[in-house]
Amino acid sequence: MDNGPVDSTVISFGLRTALLVVDIQNDFADPGGSLYVRGAEALVERANAYVRLAREAGATVAYSQDWHPAHTPHFAQDGGTWPVHCVADTWGAQFVPDLMVEGPVFRKGTGGEDGYSAFSMRDVGSGEITATGLAHALSVADVGELVVCGIATDYCVKETALDAIGIGYGVVVPTDAVRAVDLHAGDGDRALEAIGRAGGRCV
Repeated sequence: MDNGPVDSTVISFGLRTALLVVDIQNDFADPGGSLYVRGAEALVERANAYVRLAREAGATVAYSQDWHPAHTPHFAQDGGTWPVHCVADTWGAQFVPDLMVEGPVFRKGTGGEDGYSAFSMRDVGSGEITATGLAHALSVADVGELVVCGIATDYCVKETALDAIGIGYGVVVPTDAVRAVDLHAGDGDRALEAIGRAGGRCV
């Protein structure tokens, strides 16, 4: 990962651009977290650089946060895929301490749903989709383009980017500010390719 200065000629912000920082939380980005993503601790400095750039341009900055109950079909212990992570009001669910949080936070998975996209949650049993409120907030702010960074490239970043494209936003994913789980080798690269095929820019 390149930790040099952010290149504002590649990623630029304006009044109709928003930066969305996805799930940079202890359970994902701290080596002691229950679902640690390798190398994710380096994202804090990178995300902060984008936050500063966005703020200087007067752009909207928003955050998503996994916020699960202790038991949910999302977790392996209850029949799902993942180890217990980001349980509401625990250390693991908190943002990494050095992350600059300078905008509204949209929580997902709060009722035990699958919450991969920052825009929506899906009830595991019924399949019902509910909104997180992010799309409404971006509409009120008259946002036209979304820069998406955070964790994890192959899950929450990917699903957020694809949802945003489907809604009609231009989407840019800075590849120096995302990290993949890579449950299967190459998942992160395939996620970026899927975003590109859908019309997003991965730069």
